[in-house]
Amino acid sequence: MYKKRDSRVKTLLIPLLIVMLLSTFGCAAEQFGIESENQSSPHTLTLSETPLNTNSEADPPLESANPSVSYETSWPDRTVKTENGYLVNSCVPEELREHATTLKARDNTYLSALVLGSGSDGILLAHEQGYSICSFLEVGTKLADQGYLVVIPEYRSHGASQITENTESIDLDAEAALDELTRQGAKRIFLAGASCGGTTAIIAGARQDLPIQGLLILSSPAQCGPTLDAIPSVKKIKAPSLFVVSPGDMQGAVEKHVRKLYEASGAEHKELIIDESGFHGTDMFKLDEHGDKLQTKIIKFINAAFH
Repeated sequence: MYKKRDSRVKTLLIPLLIVMLLSTFGCAAEQFGIESENQSSPHTLTLSETPLNTNSEADPPLESANPSVSYETSWPDRTVKTENGYLVNSCVPEELREHATTLKARDNTYLSALVLGSGSDGILLAHEQGYSICSFLEVGTKLADQGYLVVIPEYRSHGASQITENTESIDLDAEAALDELTRQGAKRIFLAGASCGGTTAIIAGARQDLPIQGLLILSSPAQCGPTLDAIPSVKKIKAPSLFVVSPGDMQGAVEKHVRKLYEASGAEHKELIIDESGFHGTDMFKLDEHGDKLQTKIIKFINAAFH
């Protein structure tokens, strides 16, 4: 009796599944449009029908080059220790803490970081100052699921990273994350950062003369602090670049900085998105009610840059 019932269920479900699949592929073929104002150069990268990275032969991530070490964390009340002894921000879900590692910057500052996914296409996700490793966590896990190698560092004097008086050298933190990407086997690099995280991603990426595949900037200042100036570096980056900012961020001051980066960019394919949410950095897609559209656009842009 149960076999006959299973047969009837399969007969009914197969046509329904075919219809659902056809509908899904039809939606994926439509070009994605964001509701905020887009200001594009004539060479804007096309984002429709972008394939995903499906590197099924990717090796698993390597073990950390740095053993677990003890140091004074920046936010001890938000720091937990993994089973392997690595320190990580408690905002990271338990199921992802096994991906925590420790990076060491050139000035011997220890950084907590996550290494997600694997493969030869690597992505740096650098958070804002005052924020944490979890700013880019949702985007990072989605990209890792699509077959990318993703490194998310937590900047010095933030979260589970080492507290230090030398807070201005955050470009060394981006540099350490990029070193980890190349050590893990990344042959092509996408730079992404929010606020000063984006500024340092530009500087570190250009300094190391990496095979940069693309650039994403969210609310990043052209100059971060007295020593970090991204203008000379962004001129060197020729890869497709996406700049996103809200005009209400710090009463328009941030928009002026992002426009400076956009205008100085050496990319032939570049796009400036004026997002009307009023939020800063990753909050534009994390807190705004329409933020999922911006997040989808960002992921499609990264896919397009690699393909």
